[in-house]
Amino acid sequence: MSIVFTKEKIKFYLKLALAFFLLNMIGSLITEPEILLQRAVNHTWCLLFVVGLHYIFLEYTIPSIKLTLKSILRALLLILIHLLLYSLGLYGWRELGVLLHLYTPTRVFVKPCDGVGYFFAYSMASLFFFSLVRHIYNYIKLKQAEQKLRIEKQEAELNYLKSQTNPHFLFNTLNNIYSLTRDKSDLAPESILRLSKILRFMLYETSGDYIAIEQEIRIISDYIALEKLRYDESLHVNFNYDIEDMKQAIPPLLLIPLVENAFKHGVSETRQTPFVDIHLSLKQRQLNFTIINSAETAAESKNVKENIGLSNLRRQLELLYKDFSLTVQPGVSDFTADLRINLASHV
Repeated sequence: MSIVFTKEKIKFYLKLALAFFLLNMIGSLITEPEILLQRAVNHTWCLLFVVGLHYIFLEYTIPSIKLTLKSILRALLLILIHLLLYSLGLYGWRELGVLLHLYTPTRVFVKPCDGVGYFFAYSMASLFFFSLVRHIYNYIKLKQAEQKLRIEKQEAELNYLKSQTNPHFLFNTLNNIYSLTRDKSDLAPESILRLSKILRFMLYETSGDYIAIEQEIRIISDYIALEKLRYDESLHVNFNYDIEDMKQAIPPLLLIPLVENAFKHGVSETRQTPFVDIHLSLKQRQLNFTIINSAETAAESKNVKENIGLSNLRRQLELLYKDFSLTVQPGVSDFTADLRINLASHV
């Protein structure tokens, strides 16, 4: 393993040196303000020596330690060398500064060993500071990287779910049109025209992360109109909404799976008096979406097996919001889906 000097790391260590210098200056300003300038020059001279040692120790010596006898012995030797440099080396660096008139002694040491001890303490204090800040910095970067990776993973999964939802929606709609063309219905051309309108919306309006709630209402209305072409006057559909702000943003095609589910697994399987009641409200960022549709469901059937549309919707909600609820409840002759979202809880 070799010592690698990168521009980013060098900048980081220089910033640490500046921070440690300022801390020392604050202490000197409080205790020895009369020699503040001299101590500033002295600290600068000492930091020129220890910053390089800190870089090598933290970026090379410590990371190079492996759980092998050879590596441990090598690491112990390097640590010993570092200790000597942090003590004798820094004291010698101080004496060199004195000779070059770059370091002004502000302390008198009776014995050289006193000076060595003093500068070793200085080295260890600065090493502790550098190590602590570096550890916090790396921890924050690691958490940020994990957060970024988690977001990218969630976005990939969300895109995958969306890519499943659209073909699933198209497949079911084409099946409806197929039934009209098979019966040679005069409504087949109109159904194809309405489908093309829906597809145009899906291609050009849903590429972003959000659309206005009024666009979602429009696509729901178009889908209802398309579905009604398959049925005679026996089908009753009621779609009402109470929206505080029609420009409120929501993820595109978030509500359509519940509408599609009501027709495909409810109305289409109802032999008598099929109906769909849809109510949408959005006030103070609280979205409530309730669908009640006719269904041939036994009252005692409490366990509902979710199809791909509902399961995909539930997973999308888990990825998008912290505060939401999606409940489905079969009744004697109907089926209720209730979706509640706090739009302010977007992840």
